[in-house]
Amino acid sequence: MAGRKQKDNKVKIFDTTLRDGEQSPGNTMNIQEKLRVARQLEILGVDIIEAGFPIASQGDFDAVKQIAKTIKKSVVAGLARANKKDIDRAWEAIKNARKPRIHTFISTSEIHLKYQLRMTRKEVLKIAVKSVKRAKKYTPNVEFSAMDATRSDRDYLCRVFAEVIDAGATTLNVPDTVGYAVPAEFGELISYLMENVPNISDATISVHCHNDLGLSVANSLAAVANGARQVECTINGIGERAGNASLEEIVMVLRTRKDLFQTDTSILTEKIYPSSRLITSITGVPVQPNKAIVGANAFAHESGIHQDGLLKEKETYEIMTPQSIGMMKSSLIIGKHSGSHAFRKRVEELGYKLTAEELKKAFQRFKDLADKKKEVFDEDIEAIVADEILRAPDVYKLLNLNVVSGTVAIPTATVEIEANGNIIKDVGFGDGPVDAAFKTIAKVTKTKSRLLKYIVNSITGGTDAQGEVTVRLEEDGTVVVGQGAHMDIIMASAFAYVNALNRIEQIKKNLLRGVTTKNGNDNC
Repeated sequence: MAGRKQKDNKVKIFDTTLRDGEQSPGNTMNIQEKLRVARQLEILGVDIIEAGFPIASQGDFDAVKQIAKTIKKSVVAGLARANKKDIDRAWEAIKNARKPRIHTFISTSEIHLKYQLRMTRKEVLKIAVKSVKRAKKYTPNVEFSAMDATRSDRDYLCRVFAEVIDAGATTLNVPDTVGYAVPAEFGELISYLMENVPNISDATISVHCHNDLGLSVANSLAAVANGARQVECTINGIGERAGNASLEEIVMVLRTRKDLFQTDTSILTEKIYPSSRLITSITGVPVQPNKAIVGANAFAHESGIHQDGLLKEKETYEIMTPQSIGMMKSSLIIGKHSGSHAFRKRVEELGYKLTAEELKKAFQRFKDLADKKKEVFDEDIEAIVADEILRAPDVYKLLNLNVVSGTVAIPTATVEIEANGNIIKDVGFGDGPVDAAFKTIAKVTKTKSRLLKYIVNSITGGTDAQGEVTVRLEEDGTVVVGQGAHMDIIMASAFAYVNALNRIEQIKKNLLRGVTTKNGNDNC
């Protein structure tokens, strides 16, 4: 390992799914969804959860505050620009956390100083030091980020870091904000900082890499090899533009190649896949099949040579097992005669924690499915759980749906919906069975929303597989995701559409109460 060694040989995982991950289009979450993600991140073993950017909006502030009150094991961080107002607001949001951290940042590159901040190096240095000192008055756990560090003058970067450490910063973040660096260059930068920041041993070096050139994970690992001991990343690599470094990839590289890196993380890797599924369920953004670690094909072997080797000895073509990330093989685990206790145990094994009411609803859905399906798989249970726990409060409830379609018949849908206690029934037509169902539901609910995206996935194999449908709707600038799962794909589609409409209604109610979920985050 090049450069000076950091005190702790374990790499801390700083998850920014709820902050940087949520910034990307379509990934906006409400407070309940953010709380659920935060709880899952704590179960996963994340060291630091960046809960949000409190100054961005009232909704973001409220979410960070709730997460800070809820999380007990992980550090909860709030992001703040390097100014008094942001730092005070961040502290107000996280002050009730058991382990609070203020994460403050300012740009250090010449291009940002000249065109964005319009400040001199001297002015930026003064602001950085002053901001860290203010954050330090609130909490001993202060992180400072030099935004666009990879395009900054190295000697100036060293000076800034040295002075903010003296001011009280305990973590120094080196962001590759625009995904510009390549691994050899980024690793050498970390080594340079280790050798040329005189008080570097008093702080932990962190890295935050973006994926614009597809190098975020490689750059993060190069940084670890050269002494960085915190990596900032997101589940499924979601985030601004091309995304962030993927948590699951970094963790599994360090675990699988411990012989090379001589370090590890505190992540409970068996919870990786359930965490990935949860993010997909909430955001409606699917993971591509060939995605490393959590993609559908990550442990699929089609080549005859590979299959032959795998059957003889798994290590011939598998460097890790699906079980090591919590991806169980599709196998029959419980059936229609199973009780609620066995169901609850299996749900917990899959990495989910449900309330008594959520468990009751999910169990009933499971029993209904088990009556219809020959085999019930883990993926079926995950779909039921995700659909049930992420369901918005019902303003609209789909009671009945009947669709007629065929080669000569005009696709016709008859829909019965309960809306605010009133039962409404209507008939409508469309270009196909799903279109007919959607148009009739829209007519009944009088929605002004616009369908942006419609995605169908098969949860398991076989003709009796459940279909999982994701829809994205937009109304008056608000974009929501709805999901539904059912053996009948038309029913799954209708459930997803109604789920999205309920989310729109929930957001409208929040806005009437003066709570907004919009944000305008800057990013590191």
